[in-house]
Amino acid sequence: MTAPPDHSPVTAPLATDPYRTTETPSGRAWVVLVLATLTAGLTGPGQTIGVSVFIDHFVDDLSLSRSQVSAAYLVGTLAGASMLPWIGRFVDRRGVRIAQVAVGVLFGVALVNMSLVGGLIWLAIGFTGIRLLGQGSLSLIATVTVSLRFVRNRGTALGVFSMGTAALMALAPVALALAIAAVGWRSAWLVAAAVVWLIVVPIGLFGLRGLPLGSASAEPGAATDGPDDGSYERSEALRTRSFWVLAAISGSAAMMATALNFHQIDLMGEAGISETAAAALFIPQVLGSTVAGLLVGFLGDRYGARYLPAAGMVLLVAAQLLATAVGPGTAAIVYATTLGASGGAVRTATSMLLPAWFGTRHLGSIHGALTFFSVAASALGPVTLALTERGLGGYPPAILSLTVVPGAALVFSLGRNAPLRAVSEPRGHARDTMTR
Repeated sequence: MTAPPDHSPVTAPLATDPYRTTETPSGRAWVVLVLATLTAGLTGPGQTIGVSVFIDHFVDDLSLSRSQVSAAYLVGTLAGASMLPWIGRFVDRRGVRIAQVAVGVLFGVALVNMSLVGGLIWLAIGFTGIRLLGQGSLSLIATVTVSLRFVRNRGTALGVFSMGTAALMALAPVALALAIAAVGWRSAWLVAAAVVWLIVVPIGLFGLRGLPLGSASAEPGAATDGPDDGSYERSEALRTRSFWVLAAISGSAAMMATALNFHQIDLMGEAGISETAAAALFIPQVLGSTVAGLLVGFLGDRYGARYLPAAGMVLLVAAQLLATAVGPGTAAIVYATTLGASGGAVRTATSMLLPAWFGTRHLGSIHGALTFFSVAASALGPVTLALTERGLGGYPPAILSLTVVPGAALVFSLGRNAPLRAVSEPRGHARDTMTR
């Protein structure tokens, strides 16, 4: 891993900021933002928050233990994550429109497969499909679509995207639970598949038609990145300190948020909070994510995103400290809101910095590599917390000891994160920096 040049101080330009310009995004750009947000929201059946409502049914109907289901989920998540770099390369080569259609069709097939699972191995294969295609690939495609479609106000657009996605994702477990109650858990997977085929695939076919959304494009009227724009290839990005800063903060956020959410009912139960009240804490968590995502996007557009990754880690450390002393009432709400805010801040800041530091010609490939590390970390989070809790004899000391994860990422993010060469902005845009 190559370090930045010594003559590039913390306050020097890291890369040209393609956000702050005099251009006004077209109305069509905001339509694409709505469609991308809807696409990301419909990945819910492949997200942990959506899968959670099926766990009891897997245990009861497949005669599996919770440990076996958890192990299958871990294996499926890691296996799916390992293929995400390839998905990112496919997005770069074929564009987001073709990628969304192909992945949308396959995601629907994977959901149909989940309705047919009959044992542990089949379940692990099913988890691999929905985690790869839903939680990983469609989320990646939607994020890249927004990043490529917006030049000016990219941070604000990503903040709105994060807000809308979080809101839609919060509805996923409710909708899936209602479907299970109405038609049974196996048919509920079929309903989810039908929704994906009827909405996600047509968005790719018709909603993204005619848009210059390949690997090196932006808004109409803005010049696109060219072969000499300084954009990094994935192999080059992986050799920079900047990439590993983003991997550290996104991996830390994914690992600890997944761990805390996975064990939330048990954690809150030990703190004297009922199961119903513990489940309701996902609401302030979504609210925190929404507000933080919008605020980070707004601040990044106007003042630069240099220290926003570190702010996300500060929020995560604070959330973990709050978790060690959580109790009924206000304390639980503050904890959930702070945990959600950390995730919203990290997601928006990372999505802003990827194209700013590395360009857009290979954004899908680089984003795919980053998503791989994030998803892999999320798979390890619940196991790590469970083992630490068992070893230390309780959740408070376990969560406190694991503050070393975001703490280390925080320190790492405060170093010099300049890319090794400047990425040029689209022609006609004002120069700025990401370090202000």
